[in-house]
Amino acid sequence: MKQIIEHLLKARLDYLINGVEAENWGEVGGFEVIERKRKLFAKRSVQIVKANMRTVLKEHWLEEDDTLHVNYQTHTAYLCKDGDDMYMEEQIEKRTALMFDQMIVKDFEIQRPKVELAPDHKEEPCADFREVLGREFRYDRFAVVRYAETFWNKRNSAYKNFQDNCTNFVSQCLRAGKAPMRGYPNRGKGWWMQNHSWSYSWAVAHSLRTFLKQSKAGLRSVQVGSADQLMEGDVICYDFRGDGRFDHTAIVIAKDKSNMPLVNAQTHDCRMRYWSYEDSPAYTPSIRYAFLHIEDDTIKS
Repeated sequence: MKQIIEHLLKARLDYLINGVEAENWGEVGGFEVIERKRKLFAKRSVQIVKANMRTVLKEHWLEEDDTLHVNYQTHTAYLCKDGDDMYMEEQIEKRTALMFDQMIVKDFEIQRPKVELAPDHKEEPCADFREVLGREFRYDRFAVVRYAETFWNKRNSAYKNFQDNCTNFVSQCLRAGKAPMRGYPNRGKGWWMQNHSWSYSWAVAHSLRTFLKQSKAGLRSVQVGSADQLMEGDVICYDFRGDGRFDHTAIVIAKDKSNMPLVNAQTHDCRMRYWSYEDSPAYTPSIRYAFLHIEDDTIKS
């Protein structure tokens, strides 16, 4: 079972790196995503020098029609050459293979968990301006990158973690950069995680994007017009369907030779991934991005 799956995955890597097409690959699925990734590397003039993949079988079961369902996880590392620089892109995928008579008939990435819907975030004025809007802080971008690199593929037991963990992970990164929390215990206000509870903005992509746009002090951002204006420690929010509802969040941890962001993210864990997510199954031509530059807060109390 594992050998059959690994044979398919090796064929995908051969196509990605060398353009070698596999027989009957289109019937199995996954071609479109790999093709987008291949074109993305070519557009960036980045060469995949070497790729390594590890596969772990998670569970399997047999249906009444003798179709075998196999859930498995892959960890792929790409050694990338960007001009004179080398870097390692890594990605963890949770996938399902459907097998019949020792043949894979379908293989696909397990869909992202359904995004929690939350009320639109609204800041409310208060007499104590500094208590509500946060305290002076300087954003520690180095600490953000260090945290994002440490925890991109594991969960920090100091925090509550979720099945859809992308925004919670980015919030943890922001907190590592000394961003001040506020708003507890009102889940619809501020940005916080405390006492086994959390604000919508801490854990829901659309709510974090709204909070960062509206916040006037403490943790706040300026939305810039293009990805190349971002720095390490900044945030990108993704509206994959272009329907006005942002459903994914990533943290910038590096810039490539063209000054474009590379990001770390969770749920479908990845590091040093090109910011545009064109190689994601969730990508659509209608995708919209919000580029959020985190600003220091130097307003005096």
